This record gives sequence, C-alpha cells and structure tokens, in this order.
Amino acid sequence: MSWMIKLEDVSKMYRLGLISSATLQDDLKRIWYNLRGKEDPFLKIGEENKRDTDGGNYVWALKDINFEVNQGDILGIIGKNGAGKSTLLKLLSKVTKPTTGTIKTRGRIASLLEVGTGFHPELTGRENIFLNGAILGMKKREIKSKFDEIVDFSGCERYIDTPVKRYSSGMYVRLAFAVAAHLEPEILVVDEVLAVGDAEFQKKAIGKMKNVSQGQGRTVLFVSHNMTSIMELCDKSLLLNNGKIQNLGETHEIINEYLSLNRAEKNTPINEIKNRSGNGYITFDSMEMLNENNKNISSIICGQKIKFKLGLIVNKNLDYKKIHISIKFVDNKDSSIFHLSNSVSNGKEFKIMKETSSFSVICEIDRFPLNIGNYNYHLFCSDLENIFDEINFAGEIKVESGNFFNSGNLPSSKLSPYLIDNKWYILN
Repeated sequence: MSWMIKLEDVSKMYRLGLISSATLQDDLKRIWYNLRGKEDPFLKIGEENKRDTDGGNYVWALKDINFEVNQGDILGIIGKNGAGKSTLLKLLSKVTKPTTGTIKTRGRIASLLEVGTGFHPELTGRENIFLNGAILGMKKREIKSKFDEIVDFSGCERYIDTPVKRYSSGMYVRLAFAVAAHLEPEILVVDEVLAVGDAEFQKKAIGKMKNVSQGQGRTVLFVSHNMTSIMELCDKSLLLNNGKIQNLGETHEIINEYLSLNRAEKNTPINEIKNRSGNGYITFDSMEMLNENNKNISSIICGQKIKFKLGLIVNKNLDYKKIHISIKFVDNKDSSIFHLSNSVSNGKEFKIMKETSSFSVICEIDRFPLNIGNYNYHLFCSDLENIFDEINFAGEIKVESGNFFNSGNLPSSKLSPYLIDNKWYILN
C-alpha cells in the first residue's frame, strides 16, 4: 500500500513576542543567510515547547517529526494542550510551512481545522459550498453533482440561502464538515471542531469518515481529546508530547500511554499544574474533599455525603458578575461520567467584587453516586464570554465500598460506574 502523507525531519519554530528581529542589523543578517541558502542564524536547536520554561525568544512547536500515512488509513492524533497537534495539521494543510524538513502528499487535501474554515461570513451557505469546492480544486459540475448530498448531510437546507454569519457554531461546523467530506478529497484533515456539533451529528460525522476511508480508500487524519471517538474511529494513533512524537502505534496502546502521562501529574498540587488553558484572570488554587463534619478525607465511600471545596485566585481586578465553575468526572478512557456546575444545578451564578483577591466555593452532594474505583476529574472556570482556567486531569479520586442501597450489596463496577437509587415491586 502506497503512502499518501510522508514527513521527513519536520520541525516548526515560532518566535515569541515581536515578529521582526531585535535590530535592523539582525534582520539584514537573516535576509543575507536566507539568500545564500543557509539556516536562520537565530534558531536555537533543542528547545522544547514547555510553557514553564524560560528558553529564550524562540519555541519549537514541532521538532524532528517523521512518519508516513498510507492510503485508506485513519490516523488519530492525540496529546495534551500545546503538544503540537494543531500545528501539525496546519503544516499538512499547507496553511503554514515547516521551518525545517519536508512534507510530501499525494492528492487533494480537505481541511477542517476550526469552525467555518474557508467560509466567508457575508456569503450564503450555497455560495460558500461552491467557494470551498473551488478552493479544494473542484470543477463547478463536480460541486453541483454533490450539492444536494452536502446540504442533506448538513441538515441546513432551510438556511442554505442565508448568510453564514447568522449560523450558529453548530450549523457552521455541520456545513463545513459536509463540504470537506463530500467533495472527494484524497486526504481529509479534521481537528477538534466536531466537538461543537451535537451527539447525533458527531455520530454521523464519524460514520462518514469511516465510509470515506474504508469504502472509498481515502486517508483521514483526526485530532480529538475525546478518547472514545479516537478508539471508535482510528486503528492507529500518534501521540505528541512537547512537540515531539512520543509514540505511534495501535490506538488502544497509544491511548493508554497518553492517559498514563496525565496520571503522572495527578499528585501535582493544583496550583502547580502547568498544563492548563484559559486567560488566567481567575485560576484554580486547590481542591479539598470534606465529609459532612467538614473534615478533610482522602477517599469517598459510595453514597456518602461529600463536599468539594475549590479555592480560586483572582489575578486580574475586574467585576465578574457571572462566574461558572464546573467539575467533570471521567473514567480511565477520559469518557465523561457526570458533570457538576453551579450554573446548571441551581442556576446560581457567583459575583466576584473588584477588591477580591481569592475566594472558595463548595459543591455539596448528599449521596455520592459513583461505584467503587478510581476516577479522574477536570476543572473549568469561565464567564459567559471567556475561559478563565481549564485543567484536564486536575486530579484523581478514590471511591470505596459503601452501603449505597442499604442492602449491603453493590453491582459490579464493570456493569456501571454510576449508582442510581431504585425500588422494585411485584404485581400479583
């Protein structure tokens, strides 16, 4: 089977701060080296993309990437935030060029890197379908032949003659994915954008990508933080870490390795965790588990009354009127089990005054509903417009056996991680 994508010693370097060199002399030196076909004299070899490292003015988003993808393969690409996933897809899509190394591809590439990639907001859905098709190198008759199928798949028929600037983000993604998947590219590149769509559309999209690969022999590269989707769709996966390839192999092995990297950080105090995203205006500082007597506990008993106490730091003095804080519990495959949020459970939104430098919130559960086992949790803090702090794999909780049903029995955790109180009767 022939390769469709081939990367040889590919690296991508970005300069932090200003785009130009520090002085005119440095700019002229760079131009002179480039004209002579020599490497940029200001590149620093060996730097890694670590946010907690003061490594000068340059950062390697990707370093020494080598791999091949064959025709008909569906390759999953996973890694932490900042690992280099989106940069890799931008290089493959020719949005940007590598600093060093070569990228070889065969056939047309259709990319869906972010919501509405390649769409013009003032044009209608119909016009954007033809625009995207032309960008991908399709003839007008080819686009016409696929037009009805694209519109039907997207579910946007009623709005097809409406400017896309009036579409919701979900409609944007549905139409953009439908165009990218139906115009018969040899290579389809899909970033995390499918997370914007609803569950029904995600299922359709995964089914379409399977059909494109297995039924039509086309190549798919799929980036996602949803390990269930990666497991379902991809036979092989690539794990990126700090801009380098950590491993490439069977998907279940790569996912286990990725999760083990995250587990290695679980003992890190929350205020020392570096792998987080958001603007940092408000950040998580601590997480405690308290029993009904407000005593710290290290594990939870099934059915126990429990309080989660979150400490947060205000790093920028603004009057935050609506603060949304959530805790999401996930299993060992990073699949969501349940989600706790102040704005959902009781509609209560926290108001933080300008003079506040730190504050704590309590989330109280009368009967903790998880079965025996170890579970990871993610933390999230935002207002209606901005993400302040988001930490995936912020920590781990241990749940021990308890008398949840007052019967002395618990179902096997293999049957269900979640415990629901229920009563049974017999009718004569």
